[in-house]
Amino acid sequence: MQRWACGVSYLGDHFHGWQKQSKISATIEQALMTALSKIADESIDIVCAGRTDKGVHALGQVIHFDVTKPRTAANWLQGVNKLLPATIKLQWAIPVEASFHARYSACARCYRYIIFNHEVSHPLLHDRVWWVRKRLDCHLDSMQIAAKHWVGEHDFSSFRDADCQASHAIRTLHRCDIRQINRFVVFDIEGNAFLHHMVRNMLGVLIEIGMGKQSSQWAKDVLYARDRRAAGITAPASGLYLKKVDYPAPWDDVFPQAAESVSLPL
Repeated sequence: MQRWACGVSYLGDHFHGWQKQSKISATIEQALMTALSKIADESIDIVCAGRTDKGVHALGQVIHFDVTKPRTAANWLQGVNKLLPATIKLQWAIPVEASFHARYSACARCYRYIIFNHEVSHPLLHDRVWWVRKRLDCHLDSMQIAAKHWVGEHDFSSFRDADCQASHAIRTLHRCDIRQINRFVVFDIEGNAFLHHMVRNMLGVLIEIGMGKQSSQWAKDVLYARDRRAAGITAPASGLYLKKVDYPAPWDDVFPQAAESVSLPL
């Protein structure tokens, strides 16, 4: 039995999220399982670093799976990618020890949320960003201060979706940064793990602050309320990207080198 780890990139707007569903075939997991099983010539089950919702994208999702028949990295990359749709592709494949686990071995996950802040929308950005017409640059400093309130270990119940299945809402955020790049407002957040809709609910708070409807202190008040009703709207899935997953040694030295990530304007 050989365990493989792979990096996966995808656009999520035409899929019903990551997780396979009995009555829905258009999921990221199902597409990957079908392609991997055909190349492996056996049924394949996969484990991912973090399940993404419908419409959410990924630059650096990580999966693992076990196979009994010998295959090479080229078999996976060339064979599987040929079978996958254009919106899902393996980026790298590496044989790993059985002790590696795509989800439980991860020490951090980094998400990026992109807002296109312009008076008119752009067709090439459809389903890739959150288009916000009202200018945010006047209150960008307040948004930056607000995001810093969330760094550290906290109870994030205020940003937790009602359908979240996590046993508790305690999470540790290592970084929350927001900046403007031309007409884009980019939010980067890194933590040990995330609750269902957590990042999108955070954006719902930040957008209120960016529009001048709330002060930066409100982000702290919402956090300490530990009540979803104290927060704002849930931002659309279209602007959210699973950017990367971090692992401890020895995998931290292997995976980035294998990825040879393409420089994207994200």
